[in-house]
Amino acid sequence: MVKTVKTPSGGRTIAYETWGDPDAHPVFLLHGTPGSRLGPRLRTFDLHKLGVRLIAYDRPGYGGSDRHERRRVVHAAEDVALIAEKLDLKKYSVVGRSGGAPHALACAARNMGSQVASVAALVSLAPPKPDCDDDSPGDSAVDGLDWLDWHKEMSESNVSTYELLRRHAPDVTELGALLARNAETIRRDPTVFLASLRDEMPSVDRVIVEDAGIRQHLLRNYLSAVGEGEAVDPRAPMGWVDDLVAFRRPWGFDLKDIDGSVPVLLWHGERDIFAPVAHFHWLAKKIPRAKAMLQPSAAHFAALPALPQVLAWARDSADR
Repeated sequence: MVKTVKTPSGGRTIAYETWGDPDAHPVFLLHGTPGSRLGPRLRTFDLHKLGVRLIAYDRPGYGGSDRHERRRVVHAAEDVALIAEKLDLKKYSVVGRSGGAPHALACAARNMGSQVASVAALVSLAPPKPDCDDDSPGDSAVDGLDWLDWHKEMSESNVSTYELLRRHAPDVTELGALLARNAETIRRDPTVFLASLRDEMPSVDRVIVEDAGIRQHLLRNYLSAVGEGEAVDPRAPMGWVDDLVAFRRPWGFDLKDIDGSVPVLLWHGERDIFAPVAHFHWLAKKIPRAKAMLQPSAAHFAALPALPQVLAWARDSADR
């Protein structure tokens, strides 16, 4: 059942849900982009077998959560900590997949209240190179070091979307219009949106999204993200817009703060085209104390069937 919590400053509403044994180890699962708390997850029966209590929330601007204008990746650590406080959690783990992965790394870096027990980032993007738009603390830990070619081997649709953002920055009107059209497509028929992604996928990803269970989770996830059944919802694409802007601005924390005090797992598929493998190698180099797992024959959506293994790692590493 969906629950909500209000932020102490600004009074934003954050929508979240929990599944599994309330007394089991709590793990936050941070959804992808676009996405919602109803994204792919394990069945309650499987969560009980794993000994995990799963917690998921809608990032600002998605689903039932209010927008947080000009949010940075780092702000996720505050929202997670607020929900943890509401649930009276003393220790918890954080697992982020795809668009949720950078936000999980923020939780590792900030470790608010020293309550973060372990963090896993699956198929994550790397941060951008700092630029003249850096108006708040950024990734000083990597300033002056080598930078990856951020768009190299990335899907054509992702490159064109990020290029649209770059050309018009800081104005997001054009990006918002594009994503509003995508949101309307999802509301009318989410299978059309999934098919557009499938057209770019390597064959190993196509096999995964053709699984009936995973497919159903993805379709429900996309609908919930943009406002299912709403003919006009001006907020619908804004979580999506804000995610993309946040990925391409400095994240607001230093990678050097991920110093080994919190166990961190980086998981990636070598054939990923949505978050190319160069991003994984770059992050593994900059976070040397992280456990890096690269799957040679996997791509982006392989992170979904890998969730049970990763959740078990998060549970076990929390006892370290």
